[in-house]
Amino acid sequence: MPRKVVQGPIRDKEKTKQKLLNAVGKILKTKGYSGLMVSKIAAVAGFDKKLIYEYFGSTDKLIDEYIRSQDYWSKFEAGDDVDLSDGGKELSKMAIVNQFESLKKNKELQKILVWEMSESRPILKKILDQREEVGEVLFKNITDPHFGDKSEEYRAITALLIAGSYHLNLYTGHNGSTFCGIDMKSEEGRKKIEKAIVDIIDFAYNK
Repeated sequence: MPRKVVQGPIRDKEKTKQKLLNAVGKILKTKGYSGLMVSKIAAVAGFDKKLIYEYFGSTDKLIDEYIRSQDYWSKFEAGDDVDLSDGGKELSKMAIVNQFESLKKNKELQKILVWEMSESRPILKKILDQREEVGEVLFKNITDPHFGDKSEEYRAITALLIAGSYHLNLYTGHNGSTFCGIDMKSEEGRKKIEKAIVDIIDFAYNK
């Protein structure tokens, strides 16, 4: 017999918090970051704005929690079932290819990335720092030991692959469909990019 969900202050609070977080996403998707004002967020969520301060402390903290919930690298975990005996080669392929595909579907994260590149704000710097912390754990514990004194070379390759993944998705999402003659809105075109990511990582590990 399914367990009955009981209504109460804790459950109601979590539902309200989620609605406020969802409101941030809706505004970001339709109005962009300029629309993220406390009164607008509260109106879209259907609550009094005082609940934002009561549950999150401030509008910035609400937005910060929303951004972290969307950011691919801030949420990334290798998982206990991942075989790392290859020095992180397959993990690197999986992580960057999945990032490439998840960003295509996540329009809100695309808006966040454009925001990061166009404004300097403490809330955005915090997310960038958290993203770097996740990357540093992966590098230091997985790929750096494999590459040894060549570890920074592999970090540079990874930087280009991740940055390229960001740019191709933002370019396709906002301006055009063709990049270097490849149709980035077609399944065939995206598969070519994914194959290139895999080939570059293979080259880095095999050279």
